[in-house]
Amino acid sequence: MASRYVPWVAAAVLIALAGCGEKKPGASAADAAQAQAEAASAAMAKAAAEAAAQARQDEALKAGVEAVVYGLPLVIMDITREKITNVAKPEAFAAPVNQFAHVREFPDASFKDVVRANVDTLYSSAFLDLSAEPMVLSVPDSKGRYYLMPLMDAWTNIFASPGKRTTGTRAGHFVVTGPGWAGELPKGVTELKSPTNMVWLIGRTQTNGPKDYAAVHKIQDGYKLTPLSAFGKPYTAPQGTVDPNADMKTPPVEQLQKMSSEAFFNRLAALLKNNPPPASEAPLLDKLKAIGIVPGEKFDASKLDPDVAKGLEKSVAVAMEKLLAASKETGAPVNGWRVPPMVLGNFGSDYGARAVVALIGLGANLPADAVYPSVFVDADNQPLDGAHKYVIRFDKDATPPVNAFWSITMYTAESFFVPNPINRYAVSSWMPLKKNKDGSLEIVVQAESPGKDKESNWLPADPKSFNMTLRMYWPTDKPPSILDGSWKPPVVTKLP
Repeated sequence: MASRYVPWVAAAVLIALAGCGEKKPGASAADAAQAQAEAASAAMAKAAAEAAAQARQDEALKAGVEAVVYGLPLVIMDITREKITNVAKPEAFAAPVNQFAHVREFPDASFKDVVRANVDTLYSSAFLDLSAEPMVLSVPDSKGRYYLMPLMDAWTNIFASPGKRTTGTRAGHFVVTGPGWAGELPKGVTELKSPTNMVWLIGRTQTNGPKDYAAVHKIQDGYKLTPLSAFGKPYTAPQGTVDPNADMKTPPVEQLQKMSSEAFFNRLAALLKNNPPPASEAPLLDKLKAIGIVPGEKFDASKLDPDVAKGLEKSVAVAMEKLLAASKETGAPVNGWRVPPMVLGNFGSDYGARAVVALIGLGANLPADAVYPSVFVDADNQPLDGAHKYVIRFDKDATPPVNAFWSITMYTAESFFVPNPINRYAVSSWMPLKKNKDGSLEIVVQAESPGKDKESNWLPADPKSFNMTLRMYWPTDKPPSILDGSWKPPVVTKLP
């Protein structure tokens, strides 16, 4: 039976298999159209997914840039602290934590460590750590000499500024206490409450040229820092601990620019724990948390959405580019000069201005203590050039209105001092400047000497491109005043 049906079964199988290859008319076109539709749908889905991913990356980058702008002052303060406290004992502008470093002389034209240095005051600087206990700042009687001791918190806001303007020039004691400290203070001291445990004290003492060094050194030696527990007792500051791995060569700004976003956010998260912002900024902490920045916790990009993590990668680079661009437009243009914003040292919620100042002028004073307009162009809005001669004319009784003193400092295009035959880097109100018969005062600005009869008023210029900064210490607060704009610096006029 089986042998009879085998040929038939085999034939049926062959016919069936042959039929599998047959297609009805029009089937090929329909399949192609369907395939095209499916491919188009897949392409659209892919494009939509890529667009959504890019949108998440863009949104993350925006949030990351805002985080960098917000946290930059705190991070650069810590980088600076690490660099200038990493010594065993005070030297130059560096000193162990809770100890003074006194600058004993002005820099000359060979000095390139800091841009836009001044030759008006000698510095006395100290980084304070208030986490263990308060520190007592003691100042001597300066006998009327102008000085100021601004105390800057970790966010670069100045919370107190003892000195001639605020506390006079008699001897005194100030106890700097941290945010969590509570206790009794000894009699005869004034408490200065810091919002953060990290504090940078950048003291300045008026110095009228090298001949004044000895008198200023005596005052500097009278500035003391003592732990509250040792106040009134014999005290010797301990030797500092040196970290051999700390970068002591690269300037803080350059260190910041080289940081990856992950390194920046990790450092910011660590610093936020011990230096929290004001309670009013809690919503900002929520924004930071949304991109993985949590006070006291390690920033781990792997825990984030991959697109968010990718978007955050360029946060530091993009933020730095934006801030450096903004720095070129900082301040209001007034007669060619750029007058700094009056929020310096007390920024409030102006985080952009705070970040720009931390980047280009960390340690800026309160406007009430000092205002520093700078000029890069002449009266015709042309760049200042040493190939030309210029004059700055103050009308009678119209010199910079200050309670202390003023100066104009010359800088190269790179913001360093200009070498010159009389070693003069600034003219100042304490100098024997000669006035005209009508009572006006003219500052001669040029590369070559104007002659012995005019040399007293000569500010030697760079033979190439140059710029200047007017420093007004303790500006008047009533008209005429630069604080309210009722006094304006005069234009820089190019001579024929």
